[in-house]
Amino acid sequence: MKLIEKTMNKSIKEEEKDDGSKIFQTIEVAKVDHRSNVSPPPSAGTTPLLEVSTGDEFSLLPPLNFAMVDNGIFRSGFPDSTNFSFLKTLGLRSIISLCPEAYPENNMQFLKSNGIKLFQFGIKGSKCLPGLENEVWLHLRKHQKEGSYTNGNSKTTEPFVNISDYKIREALKVLLDEKNHPLLIHCNRGKHRTGCLVGCMRKLQKWCLTSIFDEYKRFAAAKARISDQMFMELFDVSSFKNTPMSFSCSSS
Repeated sequence: MKLIEKTMNKSIKEEEKDDGSKIFQTIEVAKVDHRSNVSPPPSAGTTPLLEVSTGDEFSLLPPLNFAMVDNGIFRSGFPDSTNFSFLKTLGLRSIISLCPEAYPENNMQFLKSNGIKLFQFGIKGSKCLPGLENEVWLHLRKHQKEGSYTNGNSKTTEPFVNISDYKIREALKVLLDEKNHPLLIHCNRGKHRTGCLVGCMRKLQKWCLTSIFDEYKRFAAAKARISDQMFMELFDVSSFKNTPMSFSCSSS
C-alpha cells in the first residue's frame, strides 16, 4: 500500500488487490497554517469548550474537602482568599461556620461584597487522646443503657464529646430554611463538626446509619471518631418532623 499525493489538501491511497488490480480512494487531509493564530473550525458534532480567560482556570480552587451535599447545600473546610473566585461561582446566599474563632477580616470583606450572610455556631474543636476512643464508646453505651444520656437536651453531657446538641439544632434550622440556599457549611478541616451536622441532616432525610457513617468516614478518613458517630446515632430528629424540607431525597 502506498500514498500518492494528488493536491495540497488531498491524497490518494493506492491499494492492490490479491488479483493485481488497483483500488484508488480519495482521502481528505486537513491543512493547518502554523503561521496564523486562527484555529481550524471544529468538526461537526463537536461541543465547543467553555471559554475561560487566561489565568482563570488556575483561580477556581475549591476549599479543602469541598463537596455538594444536596441541592443548594455544600460543605468544605475553612475557605481562604485562594478559594474566593470558586465560591463566587456557587452564588452563595449564606455560610454556616462551626468554628468558634472570630471570622477573618478578609473573609468578612468577601461576604460583604457578595451579599453572603454568615451564621456562626461556634463549636470548639476537640481531639480524643490516643486510646480513649474505646473508652468513649463504652462510656456512651453505659449511659445509654442506664437512660442517663439524653441527646435531646441543650448540650450533650458526655465529657469527651464537645459537639453541642443545641448548636447543631440551631444550625439545622438555618440549613433547612430554603431562603438561605445556596449555602456552604464549614468547620476547620471539613471533617468532624461539619460531618456531624451533615449526618444529622441525613437522619432527617431518613438515611440508614450505615450510609450516614460511610459518608462521614469518606471525609474524616483515618481520623473518624466513634464519639461523633455516637452523637449522630443518638441525635433526636423528632422535633423537626413538621419542618418543611426541600431536599432531593427527603421523602426516601
